[in-house]
Amino acid sequence: MELTFNKQIARPYNSNSQKIRVMAEDWVSREIFCPACGSDIKNYENNRPVADFFCLDCKEEFELKSKKGTIGNKIVDGAYRTMIERLQSNNNPNFFLLNYSLRSFEAINFFVIPKHFFVPQIIERRKPLALSARRAGWAGCNISLQNIPLTGRIYYVKDKQIKPKSKIISDWERTLFLREEGEITARGWILDIMGCIDQLAKREFNIGEIYSFEKSLKGKHPNNKHIKDKIRQQLQFLRDKGYLEFVGHGKYRLIR
Repeated sequence: MELTFNKQIARPYNSNSQKIRVMAEDWVSREIFCPACGSDIKNYENNRPVADFFCLDCKEEFELKSKKGTIGNKIVDGAYRTMIERLQSNNNPNFFLLNYSLRSFEAINFFVIPKHFFVPQIIERRKPLALSARRAGWAGCNISLQNIPLTGRIYYVKDKQIKPKSKIISDWERTLFLREEGEITARGWILDIMGCIDQLAKREFNIGEIYSFEKSLKGKHPNNKHIKDKIRQQLQFLRDKGYLEFVGHGKYRLIR
């Protein structure tokens, strides 16, 4: 994989934003493969409202977001209402996120977030435009990356280090079971528990350590009166799907 952008392709454009968009899209179309099946991906025609790329074989769709410097915890996206409607209809693409250097015009980090990690909890509504604005009342949104479990960020390139193709595809397959959970509320609970496991920052843990998140989970799910029961249910689900291994005496181990 070549990390450097093709600067020549941007010469016909005047604005820096147009140049970066063209170079980033060109780089992705040349260097990136579909994480679901390993096949080539192709650009959609311009101004398609939902996605930027699609896989020639399995038809997975991808929207590209690029950012200079560090990616940070939030990604600016489009209309809040449109995004929520897309999530509820499951008509949302997977997200490619590219972090590049404006000085060297090369990719620093590049990863994909599978669409099954997108739930309303990670979408933040921005302040609506003022009444004096041309689109008065319009509200955009941010995608909160800090609310996405670590397994939801599948790296192709991390700190300019290129990951093996086999690992990228394996990491994609690891969480496909989430697509079986058509109900967004149910998927949100699973992702919350996966996030709690991430916060423990260790491969093996006991159920008591997950119970320590009871208060924060209650804040996210105020209508649920049986938080510990729900925690146990989700841990069992993740065990059954091969994400966790139960090692006995209330202990679990992450499967990698």
